[in-house]
Amino acid sequence: MGVTGHRSTHPSFPADTGPLDRVLTDILKRIDEAASGIPTPAGQSCGCTTRLVTLLADGTDHHAAMLALERGWDLVTPLPFGRGLNAAINAPARTIEDARALLAGRRPSDPDTGRRAEAIDALAARARTFEMADRDEEITELLLASFAAPDDRSLLDRLQLVSAQRAALAGKVLVQQSDIVIAVWDGKAVESVGGTGHTVASAVELGVPVVWIDPVHPAQWQVYATPEELAAGIGRAGEGRPCGSEDLSDAVQTVLSLPDWEGRGRHGGIAAIDPECWQDESWWAAHAYRRIEAVFGKPGWAGITQRLRERYERPSEIGAGSGLALLVALEGIPGGDPELPRRVEAEVMRRFAWTNGIATHLADRYRSGMVRNFLMGAAAIIVGTLYLPLTGPEHKWVFAAIELALLVGIIANTSRGQKLRWHGRWFETRRAAEYLRHSPYLLALGTARARGRWPDGGGSPWPEWYVRHALGAIGLPQVRIDKAYLRSALVLLRDHHVVPQRDYHIEKSSRLSRVHHRLDHLSENSFAIAVGVVGVYLLLALVESFGWIAEPALFSVAKWFTVIAVALPTIGGAIAAIRYFGDFDRFSDISAATAGQLARVADRIDHLLSAPDRQLEFARVARIFEDADDIVFHEVQAWQAVFSGKRTTIPA
Repeated sequence: MGVTGHRSTHPSFPADTGPLDRVLTDILKRIDEAASGIPTPAGQSCGCTTRLVTLLADGTDHHAAMLALERGWDLVTPLPFGRGLNAAINAPARTIEDARALLAGRRPSDPDTGRRAEAIDALAARARTFEMADRDEEITELLLASFAAPDDRSLLDRLQLVSAQRAALAGKVLVQQSDIVIAVWDGKAVESVGGTGHTVASAVELGVPVVWIDPVHPAQWQVYATPEELAAGIGRAGEGRPCGSEDLSDAVQTVLSLPDWEGRGRHGGIAAIDPECWQDESWWAAHAYRRIEAVFGKPGWAGITQRLRERYERPSEIGAGSGLALLVALEGIPGGDPELPRRVEAEVMRRFAWTNGIATHLADRYRSGMVRNFLMGAAAIIVGTLYLPLTGPEHKWVFAAIELALLVGIIANTSRGQKLRWHGRWFETRRAAEYLRHSPYLLALGTARARGRWPDGGGSPWPEWYVRHALGAIGLPQVRIDKAYLRSALVLLRDHHVVPQRDYHIEKSSRLSRVHHRLDHLSENSFAIAVGVVGVYLLLALVESFGWIAEPALFSVAKWFTVIAVALPTIGGAIAAIRYFGDFDRFSDISAATAGQLARVADRIDHLLSAPDRQLEFARVARIFEDADDIVFHEVQAWQAVFSGKRTTIPA
């Protein structure tokens, strides 16, 4: 739950805060009640940990924070500045002496300033603080200079502008970290950067519902989910409407509950990652698709003998295995949260290993199942004609029986794939795995995808629900972000995600392009050879008509010509079908585009790392992290668009 609102000095903030406190208390109680009544997919009550995210400005933020702590909620605060500078600006200091005292962590001489500073510090001590201190040195100089030259209006304007920008940045973090935002707001200006209206407008634009409390009419609070609803609600302010309690319950329900989690049978929905779905290693009978990629994708023909069996990394192993380097890098960030590596390993890496292992296994089953269908279909046609040169009609039943077995095998394989939802479960688990793969880097910088920017998941929304709540369980780290922290975060993103993924997609694009062209040539050559075979037979028939060769000689090979003329186009068609099903060229293009985007991000990181410290700001770094996040989501959506309609079916 995010909270934003007017300061105690705002004209609309009530002198008597009793009615406002009662409304806030009622809202927090309703949230707890709504959350406790929502079952998990396993059927138990939610047992959720509720977290209040607020900037701790004097006024609304303090009232909500105290009420939340009384209810046992966690308190998290993204501060626009480091704690000392935050107190000096938000207390606020009235003299340069008090400003210096607050910056040094001492008590100011002005009692009102001291009281507000103590309140901020007391709440910050009970909160997990995310201090955005990367511009503190510059802003501190500006603050002290404005006191030293009180008549210099330009200094004051610059200080107000940069303070508003920092508040807006912290407000953006608040919105990203919130499922619902409570706003105590007079409903007026939304243009004031960093103000309450600006945060409210940002929230609804990003799909985060807002509980709007008009400080003049607090009992008539309402819930708005879109900018249009908010605009209409502002226009009706003060009309004596009842509070939006039902809308709030619905909003909590939407946030916490998993729609249609039962899905389709016991293999539907989040059951796709049940323990029974785990396999320790890949199954040799599900390697057909892998073998196609290996044989036709490796330089030369090294893929013919390549060992394909893969052991899946268990969740309990990833922290000391493939994830160890990342955990060490997280621990090495100067000023980082010492608890973050442990929480990332437990909440993210283990989930990634689990979903990645299941997704890889399901991919083998689904794609190899379709490859087997194409190959068995071709084999059935060829076997059905083989009796011609090999035996007489009296033994045709042997070949017919084999043909029937192959056709039944196609039907059984297709039925099994549909019943076990190989296609759908692969899509779902792969989405979850890819979202989790790059999440540790976002968590290190406190960057999150706002609730409304997550894909809706179509008919299977559980991966987005699952990952969003897994990341939400970690939330903001307890850190003080300075220039050194930002540099380490950029290096972490570049060396452990952007560059490895760029290189992976470059290699993948080249490999899949090779697979596509080799399959294409093999299919074309099969048809070309079939044309040649038929042409040779017709030429022999023409020669026989002139009596240049004996008729029995032509008759003895005619049946083989028939089998070969049927087999070659059939094999060519099966290869073309595998090529079409695999869509290797389109996946190659997707990987090439992704690699290009990642390469540009890597260049941007290098340029920023080589820039002077004054250019290294949280906003710039966060934008790079968000762009890297967008690349992942766009790649997943492009991949889904290619394979979404290619379900396990009887080959045409």
